[in-house]
Amino acid sequence: MDFTTTHAAVISAPDKSRIQISPRQRIIVALTGATGSILVIALRRLNIETHPVISKWAEKAVKYETDYTIANIRGLADHVYNVHDMAAAISSGSFRVDGMIVALCSVKTLASINTGVCDDLISRAADVVLKERRKLVLAVRETPLSLIHLQNMVSVTQAGAIIFPPAPAFYHKPASIDDLVDHSVGKMLDLFDLDTAEFERWEGLKKQ
Repeated sequence: MDFTTTHAAVISAPDKSRIQISPRQRIIVALTGATGSILVIALRRLNIETHPVISKWAEKAVKYETDYTIANIRGLADHVYNVHDMAAAISSGSFRVDGMIVALCSVKTLASINTGVCDDLISRAADVVLKERRKLVLAVRETPLSLIHLQNMVSVTQAGAIIFPPAPAFYHKPASIDDLVDHSVGKMLDLFDLDTAEFERWEGLKKQ
């Protein structure tokens, strides 16, 4: 058998039935707080393939802090995962995604990601995103911050993650909490080159 000829033939005639290319961007959204629900809605509007992982606390936070329900979020998402499903598609690096956002990211989740302790699907998926050199955004909201928190942030940043404190902006004169959340969500998605057009951008001081 002429291995060179055979090998060339295989390369020139791939099995198209095995080629699976997603025409849409894929983003994992770890819902550990109510902000994650707004992210899923924004991504849906942008026709992004969303893969939410919903924590137990997120279910309570969405119900307590918003007018949405988990059923609403499930209806908007392409694929929804249980936080304990360690065999989910997103637990493997062979399942290609464009990145992951953890919103909001607790300091416990931050510590798990930093130390590589994959004790649930959120920390496992984040670990996979880092090892595959994909984009990981951690919306850490905790005040004040201890030295342990800061050291974890430094370490996970060195590993390739982006720390995104959801600090409110006021230059656009927000009229509601929704305006503040939309600004943070818009800034998060900017990191993936996605424009929600849902918030006012800074264009310098305007002359009176």
